[in-house]
Amino acid sequence: MSNEKDAERRGSDESGEVYRNPTEVKMSQIVLPCHANHRGELSVGQLLKWMDSTACLSAERHAGCSCITASVDDIHFEHTIGVGKVVNIIAKVNRAFTSSMEVGILVTCEDLYTDRQWRVCHAFATFVARRTEAGKVQLKQVSPHTQSEQMEYSLAAERRRMRLIHAEIITDLLSSSTSQLGECQQYEDAVPAERTRVESVELVLPPHANHQVSTFGGQIMAWMENVATISACRLCNAHPTLRTIDMFHFRGPSHIGDRLVLKAIVNNAFKHSMEVGVCAEAYQGGEPLRHINSAFMTFEVLDSDRKPQTLPRIRPEPVDGIRRYKEAIARKKIRLDRKYIISCKQNEVPLSVPWDPSNQMYLSYNNVSALKLMDARNSWVLTSEKNKVRLYTQEENQRLLFKVEMRVCVPAEQTFHLLSDLTRRKQWDQHYEECEVIMQADEDDTIYRVTAPSVSKRDKGMEFILLASRRKPCDARCSFILRHPKHKMDPYLIALRSVTLPTHPPTEEYTRGEVLCAGFTILEECSSVSKITYYNQATPGVLPYISTDIAGLSSSFYSAFAACSLFLEANKHSQTA
Repeated sequence: MSNEKDAERRGSDESGEVYRNPTEVKMSQIVLPCHANHRGELSVGQLLKWMDSTACLSAERHAGCSCITASVDDIHFEHTIGVGKVVNIIAKVNRAFTSSMEVGILVTCEDLYTDRQWRVCHAFATFVARRTEAGKVQLKQVSPHTQSEQMEYSLAAERRRMRLIHAEIITDLLSSSTSQLGECQQYEDAVPAERTRVESVELVLPPHANHQVSTFGGQIMAWMENVATISACRLCNAHPTLRTIDMFHFRGPSHIGDRLVLKAIVNNAFKHSMEVGVCAEAYQGGEPLRHINSAFMTFEVLDSDRKPQTLPRIRPEPVDGIRRYKEAIARKKIRLDRKYIISCKQNEVPLSVPWDPSNQMYLSYNNVSALKLMDARNSWVLTSEKNKVRLYTQEENQRLLFKVEMRVCVPAEQTFHLLSDLTRRKQWDQHYEECEVIMQADEDDTIYRVTAPSVSKRDKGMEFILLASRRKPCDARCSFILRHPKHKMDPYLIALRSVTLPTHPPTEEYTRGEVLCAGFTILEECSSVSKITYYNQATPGVLPYISTDIAGLSSSFYSAFAACSLFLEANKHSQTA
């Protein structure tokens, strides 16, 4: 019996079945008129309920106990769904931490008559396992099976980091941005914001709750979407389409018998979109209101050709209304930065992105994610090997990718500290002539100016403005690793990419070089041995490493990493910051 279970889990030839993630849950729903709005399109509120239910079942399948929705990342709805279409939802746990887990949710639409399918949205939700009678839950870890699962598993740690710092960073950005906006611009035909205010109350009944009598997170989101849509309608006197929901957190639970008070108002209206702020509060009897959740939703009004229409302007209320008006402008910039840096595919990201405090969080995420994606790649070709240093290459979209592997008898943490200080890299890498710190953005992100010598006497030297992002392994898995030594550990990461700074424009003295993605992963194989993997992805002609002579390229890498090995060995007992 155990052999059959193992075969099913692995998707091996013994059973003849294709591998399926054990946490994967699928839901398919045909869109009926009762699920749709007046235009015959699926209500986003209904879709959110289905998404939350599917994700919750996936989380509970992994945890083995009841789970509650803690947060949902930004959701962008790419398409609407008509009556008669089929909604397919797939949810699976990407990674588990101590008592929380990230669940990936993919929503697609299917036309049964043409057999066509298209993506509607891709979301990430965080669920928390509820305490049991025995105490706090310690979740078992996820074991990635496929390359796709390994990639999502790795990126989940970076997304978690971004969630933990998101609220604080957004608050700081809004505070600094709104202070620079000045007075609100006045428009004669502007619609008073007060006209868009909506307040509604809902009584939480058993059908709205799960088996633990807590209100479904998806149900709360559906009610919030309903009042937000009414608010948006009052501004434009038309029927709006919800495009995005910003990341939000549930601040507390709601239960059967609660009265849920939902409030919405249009914070600001731009040329083709408007932001609606929504708040959900709960109470029972005469107790004070409890804040359950707040969210910001972006709506558009589409014409008959599905093109966004021009919207009327809003006249904010004094004091709080003006604050919300200015914060909406700042959030719009943050959304554009996020879309520009994160949402596009890696091969569409521009080489150098302007660094700014408003996009620092997303640039750092993109920097680390790009390195993790490269680390998850297969199909590397072993080009050469010398003195236990291996050089791999791969070509993609006219870009040459490098991968160099070696092992050193130096603890992983010490290796990480030595290699992450780029000012010391010139001690072993001949391509680093000078390196200076331009800015210490935070504890994990530093911007450097690096110069490299000219390739020939006729050429100028090269100059790089690099963002270096450091990451240590996720601590939540340590006890699991000790119990399961074959399970792959998280590596230490040092990710590098080019950025631009207005204070450091290109000069005539140097040719400005560009790094799209480079860096190190450092894996602890035992307490005294580390496996170092260096990656570099660049456009030909913009890096000193690039050469059409593979033999010369190999020689350059081998000499650099032989020196790197000596440098690490010589400094393995030195004190590091």
